[in-house]
Amino acid sequence: MREPVNRTILLFDIERFSRRDDVVQAVLRRTFHKIVDQTLEAAGVEATQQYREDRGDGLIVLLSGDVAKTVLLRSLLTTTPELLHEHNLLASESAQMRLRIVLAAGEVAHDPHAGTTGGLVGHDLNQACRLLDADVLRSALAERRDEHCVLAVSAPVYEGVVRHGHRGVRPELFRRADVTVKDGVLPAWVHRGAAQGGASGGEGEAARDSATTASDAASVGSATDAASSEKASAPSGATGPAEGPAPAAAPQERPAGAVFHFHGAPVIHGSLVGGDQHGVSGGQVTGDVVLGGTRAEDGGADGSPS
Repeated sequence: MREPVNRTILLFDIERFSRRDDVVQAVLRRTFHKIVDQTLEAAGVEATQQYREDRGDGLIVLLSGDVAKTVLLRSLLTTTPELLHEHNLLASESAQMRLRIVLAAGEVAHDPHAGTTGGLVGHDLNQACRLLDADVLRSALAERRDEHCVLAVSAPVYEGVVRHGHRGVRPELFRRADVTVKDGVLPAWVHRGAAQGGASGGEGEAARDSATTASDAASVGSATDAASSEKASAPSGATGPAEGPAPAAAPQERPAGAVFHFHGAPVIHGSLVGGDQHGVSGGQVTGDVVLGGTRAEDGGADGSPS
């Protein structure tokens, strides 16, 4: 047997898998493995950082210690439910899939033997498997008919990661559940699910914002009603302070554009324009404007003698 190594233990189990026929089971297994692949990919887990053992209706995944549990938790709380929702939205009733998930950590050794597969050994792994099969987790999923999975974490994961409130991991959304096993009581923490606010708590925060807005609106309305009542109760002969003059209207801005100012008779090289000119932007030209030459006193418009 090889030396035990500390691993992150990730366990999955498909609800009511054995009640389906073989064809449906095969379809579920293919979809299930794709969901696990995409969940781990979203957490940035490389193929070299994981070991998988197929359990038929579930999966054992061991991850190396350099995989951040915080990132893995966020993926389990967001990516996994979304992928399950997409599958169940299009799948028939017989092909609906819901998962029980356990995230734990501990020492695990590999004891392979020729001609066999598997061979994982470790007390922490055994405890995690008992948690996955516990009635408390089965009941939690059964009660949440509108959700697609339920997640539980072991005591080391809760104490080392969850309770510190890292980004996207809210400890208040985990409740403690003591699981009775062969050798005593196994403490675990079960996520309350999206109905209690999910990973982000957006619905709860939106409700609080709406309540605050309604309270502010009520306060403004009360103040307005009080002012109206005070005004109505004032004596008819009473005069209030004289109102000051109305503020002068702000000068109207002119539209953007070129503005030309002409003084005298400018030459712009063109044809002759005679008489006073009034520009559309407010300018005024007085006198003749010669475009394309100089003006002759008694000559033509082009400046040549007549």
